[in-house]
Amino acid sequence: MMRSSRHQSTASLITVFSLMAVATVPILTSTPAAAQLFPPQTNNPEGRLFSPPSTTVTIPSGTTIPIRYNDAKKIVIAPNESLPLTLNVAANVRTRSGTILIPAGSQIVGQLQPVSGGSQFVAKELVFSDNKRQPLDATSDVITKTEEVRQGGDTSAILQGALIGGAAAAAIAIITGDHAIATEEVLGGAALGALGQLLLGQTKTEVIVINPNTDLNLTLRSNLALR
Repeated sequence: MMRSSRHQSTASLITVFSLMAVATVPILTSTPAAAQLFPPQTNNPEGRLFSPPSTTVTIPSGTTIPIRYNDAKKIVIAPNESLPLTLNVAANVRTRSGTILIPAGSQIVGQLQPVSGGSQFVAKELVFSDNKRQPLDATSDVITKTEEVRQGGDTSAILQGALIGGAAAAAIAIITGDHAIATEEVLGGAALGALGQLLLGQTKTEVIVINPNTDLNLTLRSNLALR
C-alpha cells in the first residue's frame, strides 16, 4: 500500500514538473510587420549592455508627402527658369499603425525646374530636425498655370506676397518698364542684358505662378529607405 502511494506521489510530482516546464516555454508568433521597434539597449545574460541591430523602414514609391512653404504666398518664375527652394513637410507621414516616419517640419531641399508644359519641383534631399540628411527622389505635379504680363499693365496682383525668380523679375521689368522690380542684384548685368535683347520689341510675356501649399505636394518616384 505504502509502495503504491509512493509510486502515485512520484507520478504526480513528475506530472507537476512537466506542466511547469510546458508553462515556461515561450510562445513564438510571427507577425508580418513593416518595421520592428527595438529598445535602445538591452541586457544580455551576462549583464553586459549591447545595442540591437539597426532596422530600415521603406516608404513605397507613389507615397504622397504634403508640403508647405512659409516664406511666400506664391512663387513667380519665368517658364525657362530654375529656382532652388527648401520646402517643409506639412504633416506627419505615418505607417498605417500610426508610427511617424517623416515628422512634420522636416525640410525638403530641391529646385523648381522647367519641364515640357510648365515647371516642376524636383526634390533632392530630406533633412530631419536633427540635421540628419538622406537622398530623396520625389517630384511635384507639373505646374502649368501662367499669368500674362503686358506693357503698361498692372502687375501688383501677380507680385503681391510673391517670391519672384530673377529671370521672371527681369522679364517683368523689361516689359513693364518698372526697373524697381529687377536690378543687377536680382539678375546679373550680363544676363539682364541678354534677356532684354530676347524680349526686345515685345509687349507682353508670361510667367508661371505657383501656389506652393497646393501645387508642390510631392510623390515618391522610388522607394525611400529611411535609415
